Amino acid sequence: MKAALISMGSISSKWTVDAMKKYFKSADHIDIKALEVSIGRGGDILYEGKPLKEYDCIYAKGSYRYANLLRSVTTILSKQCYMPIKGSAFSTGHDKLLTHIKLMDAGIPMPKTYLASTAEAAKKVLKEIHYPVVLKLPAGTHGKGVMLADSEESASTMIDTLLLLKQPFLLQEYIETGGVDIRAFVVGDKVVAAMKRKAVTGEKRANIHAGAKGEAVTLDQKTKKVAIQTAQAAGCAICAVDILESARGPMVIEFNLSPGLQGITKATKVDVADKIAKYLYEQTKLRKEVGQEKKEKKTMTELLPEQEILTKLDFRGERILLPAFVSKLAKFKEDKDVIVKANKGKLFIEECE
Repeated sequence: MKAALISMGSISSKWTVDAMKKYFKSADHIDIKALEVSIGRGGDILYEGKPLKEYDCIYAKGSYRYANLLRSVTTILSKQCYMPIKGSAFSTGHDKLLTHIKLMDAGIPMPKTYLASTAEAAKKVLKEIHYPVVLKLPAGTHGKGVMLADSEESASTMIDTLLLLKQPFLLQEYIETGGVDIRAFVVGDKVVAAMKRKAVTGEKRANIHAGAKGEAVTLDQKTKKVAIQTAQAAGCAICAVDILESARGPMVIEFNLSPGLQGITKATKVDVADKIAKYLYEQTKLRKEVGQEKKEKKTMTELLPEQEILTKLDFRGERILLPAFVSKLAKFKEDKDVIVKANKGKLFIEECE
């Protein structure tokens, strides 16, 4: 079986491709920046100006800048090969508002979040919430676009600036955790690795890219369940789920479609790249086996001289109307003569040669 990874070519991507080569006959890296999508009848994917090769498995990931491209590519290719992330997940996962709506619909616990369309509406919310409060831009990774306001005055100033720049934003309840959050790495229906991230002094963001330090952590069953349910609701067989441990229990702040592997591998000593590669291989193999089984069943059905179907007769006066699917199976034609034999409880129809 042949596999490929679509990405921007990070170190984490290199680790993943190397791990995939241990399981698949071949594993290629596809530079996302060299992909083109021709949206027409069926849709065509070009790589470096040529039609993309056929693969049994493609794992696609990338930053929010490529969300539309990733969604298009995945939607088209998922009909041809195994892909662990649904196309819609790229739109949802790279937009914090859509993320909250999607997870809210699935009953995933999250901090209270507000969206205001005007400055007046936003400032009305500011008078009703507790401080500090988090302001988030809908798009952004590695903790970028996340701000903390410790008073109504500072929040109001931030909102004025964002609106001046015509920048949409979300207001979110601040959960006090001492600058600590949890990253759970989900592969399939398991949390394969988890780490606790502690923000550096003076920093509230617990992202590794923001300087946070990670250490291995063993999650309780409830937190594991929340992480897995989040991945399933998002349509991601592979993703990282960021969680806050609050007094009300685990609360999800986001899921990451393109998580880095360096921090969590170093902290947990778990070969996450290998976990991903093995899962991709197993699911691809299963998909091919199921597909082959369906083909064999179809072939056997076509080879059978007769097919028996249990149904009820539809009487129209003194006439019998056969079900539509019986006509389709028999493949009778209107211009052909047929021989009809009838006895009590029996009816035989055969097309004349």
